[in-house]
Amino acid sequence: VPELNPSIYQNGTKIYDEASKITTDEAQKRVYQDSVMTLFIKRGQLYDDETKWIENKAYYAYGYYKDVEEMLPNVVADFERAIELNGELSLAALYPAYFDAIRRNDGYNDAYTPEQVLEKYGEIQKLLAKAEADGKDVATAKSQMENLLVAMDLIDCDFIENTMGPKLAADPTNEALADQIFNYSVQYKCYSTNAFLQALEIKHAKEPSFSTSQVIAMRYMQEDNTAGAEEMWTQALKLAENDMQKADAQMELAKIYVKQGKKSAGRAAAKEVANLDPSRTSDIYSLIGGMYMNSFNDCKGGESRAKDYSIYIAAYNAYQKAGDSSGMANARARFPSKEELFTEGLQVGSTINTGCWIGETVTLATRD
Repeated sequence: VPELNPSIYQNGTKIYDEASKITTDEAQKRVYQDSVMTLFIKRGQLYDDETKWIENKAYYAYGYYKDVEEMLPNVVADFERAIELNGELSLAALYPAYFDAIRRNDGYNDAYTPEQVLEKYGEIQKLLAKAEADGKDVATAKSQMENLLVAMDLIDCDFIENTMGPKLAADPTNEALADQIFNYSVQYKCYSTNAFLQALEIKHAKEPSFSTSQVIAMRYMQEDNTAGAEEMWTQALKLAENDMQKADAQMELAKIYVKQGKKSAGRAAAKEVANLDPSRTSDIYSLIGGMYMNSFNDCKGGESRAKDYSIYIAAYNAYQKAGDSSGMANARARFPSKEELFTEGLQVGSTINTGCWIGETVTLATRD
């Protein structure tokens, strides 16, 4: 009486499953397990209610056949059928089982390309995100998924750069792929790849933040792209959430301006750092002192040695504010001599303006 009632199949699967757990005969165990699968198949032939039991079939199949090479494609197919019919798996814990079946199927049967595995992984991640949005606890499932992916040893920096990167370059509007590259790059610490930079640029364009601006700017500096770095740190300054972040951005801008030869802008940015974070005073004034020291050739007029060398006095003063004794000694060694001041009719203790972009009035002193 196979059509007597669906309960025959509901209870029958439970009975055969329990029987498989009780017997110690491995051959008989497999008979009982196969019978569970047969009941699901028979029920599917008689009743139009596959949505009600397909997830259970996948669950049982995984438990029974996860180590059986020839059965693994069916196990994966059952999970995918459940998702196809119901839009999701009802229990978050089933997603790691599904992905483990994929992993085992790939290991036993070489069933997928790495890209296909990652595509399936990405689809499961989306389903977990939906489950989380619906209020389900998916933390354990996510952790198990990550561990399984790592165990597959599919991804490294070369894979991200040479396999995933060209696909993103060919389709820069693929935000899902960009997110995937970004996440894998962070997970596997592949920060120096071009693929990571492109993914980060796409992520930043969509959701600009201080951190994304910061990382892109740092990469640009590694490539000696000071113009790009300046633009990104300027964005970072606008996106900063507190004074510490603003100070970081201003300090990096100061260094960039110095490298670009924009010395006045560099000094202004550096001094702004002091207003935002006084704890950086030493670094700020060491930077300014170095700027002054390196400006001699740009600023010397050749008419007054006292005036030309006065920039070293300005540098000394900056190093003094920084508490940089080595910088102070280096600057003092370049002060004008007593003879040079005497020749020009000047005295120690009098004042002079450095002129040039430095434009500071300093008190004359000598190196001897």
